[in-house]
Amino acid sequence: MKRRHFLSTIPLAMALPRSARAAAADISVFVNEPFGTISPFVHGHFVEHLGGVIYDGIWVGENSKIPNIGGVRKALVDAMQPLGSTVMRWPGGCFADSYDWRDGIGPREKRPRKPNFWMQNGILRNVPMDHVARNDSNAFGTNEFLRFCRLIDAAPYLAVNMRSLPAQVFNDWIDYCNAPAGANTMADQRVANGDRDPFNVRFWGVGNESWGCGGEMTAGEYSTEYRKFTAWTPRYGNPLSFIAAGPNGGDFRWTRDFFTRMVDKSPGMLNRVWGWALHYYCGTTGKTSVDFTDVDAYDHFQRADRMERLITDHWQLMGEFDREHRVKLVVDEWGTWHPDSTAVAPHHLFGSVQTMRDALIAGLTLDTFHRHADKVAMANVAQLVNCIQTLFLAHEDKFCVTPTWHVFAMYRQHQNGKALRASFNAPRVGYTKEDKEVSAPRLAGSASLAENTLTVTATNLSLTEALPAVVQLHGGSAKEVRGQVLSASDISAHNSFAHPEAVKPAPLAVEIAGTTLKLTLPPMSVVKIEARMG
Repeated sequence: MKRRHFLSTIPLAMALPRSARAAAADISVFVNEPFGTISPFVHGHFVEHLGGVIYDGIWVGENSKIPNIGGVRKALVDAMQPLGSTVMRWPGGCFADSYDWRDGIGPREKRPRKPNFWMQNGILRNVPMDHVARNDSNAFGTNEFLRFCRLIDAAPYLAVNMRSLPAQVFNDWIDYCNAPAGANTMADQRVANGDRDPFNVRFWGVGNESWGCGGEMTAGEYSTEYRKFTAWTPRYGNPLSFIAAGPNGGDFRWTRDFFTRMVDKSPGMLNRVWGWALHYYCGTTGKTSVDFTDVDAYDHFQRADRMERLITDHWQLMGEFDREHRVKLVVDEWGTWHPDSTAVAPHHLFGSVQTMRDALIAGLTLDTFHRHADKVAMANVAQLVNCIQTLFLAHEDKFCVTPTWHVFAMYRQHQNGKALRASFNAPRVGYTKEDKEVSAPRLAGSASLAENTLTVTATNLSLTEALPAVVQLHGGSAKEVRGQVLSASDISAHNSFAHPEAVKPAPLAVEIAGTTLKLTLPPMSVVKIEARMG
């Protein structure tokens, strides 16, 4: 079966009539027109002390019968290897602004048990008590997280508690993580806890959702706290990249007010902001993660496609204050978010079974980040295991990857590649909702070049129509090409502990004729093409 890749750039007003839905699509890739490098950090991840993410997901303990490496689930470590070297955010999320890092160091038997943020706010009030611990044991703390990052070759990204701890505690955390052995008491504590070499943590998120659970601040109030937290921080010769708590979706006022206050203090203040964190969840449609209609799916694709405008509009606004665009976008929380009625264990808060629908949205979103490689420096899908748009399901000794994991594995080839200008042309998908004719994006895609290998990825978001395509290469020709496709006969198809390979990639047939590639994207598919250029 042939396949192919594209991008949904035709606006709604230009949508073609239903009779044109099955028309062929055209792509042009301009091999000699790079506009940025696709950072591996845009394929980043996020873990929080929430439901079954840490306990039952990552951490099983050294004495567990479940195979582990220093207490970390071995199956998870192994499954991270195909995803490449990227970045991992921790400990939150909302949990971060109630977390004291000092509770999670030292002998585990002496660490205090503290109420978990999600418990004390009544989120799990309907979950039977025998299924969930109301307190966090703090068994998984700073050392455990940073060792986990080393195991999976990920750069750590620590979220700092701004709501309930002072700036001095943040400075102490930097000392604990980055000071050379013997430099100070904080470094001595790290050595005593088993890690002589400094962790050299570069990325620090200064607060989280400070407009909401992170303090319910105004942007002006947050800018004051941000300046306080980032002033005169210890360095030890290492670069520190601070990420500011940016807006929720389309809250452009938050962006404008923060940047206004920063430059009013001094234009140089923006030098302290490496990244501006945008959060956007496209939510859910339908009854559950596995029970939804075709119309629900198309509505969901439209919600996910909103990411494009959020990036471009916030970027334009940031440029009013930062003309050189020193500050980059960091989309450190994104994903679908379904009701947790399909979670594989009762205490897996915000957990759900992930289907082919989620895989399509993962492809749509990652391609969006690639197309804006000059703007987006990092992104973190929420969350790694057992939560929201998860890559893994785990419970006790059971483990499997989700269709979203397969998309990340397929897209790894883009990491560190030069993002290429490309044009994608195809009709949108027309459908009927509440007796009205509407349309949804059919195609998303991106292209990159690393040495002499061209990688093109794409999704066909039509649930019923295959899409023949011609890819025209400008500025080069292909000598060899191979393709891969992730697809299913049912949009609700998913992997499970009983059937862990129900959804997995297959080879893709691609015709090659010098500067032209021909293929067909099957319905509801994610496609990757790798071409060795001449």
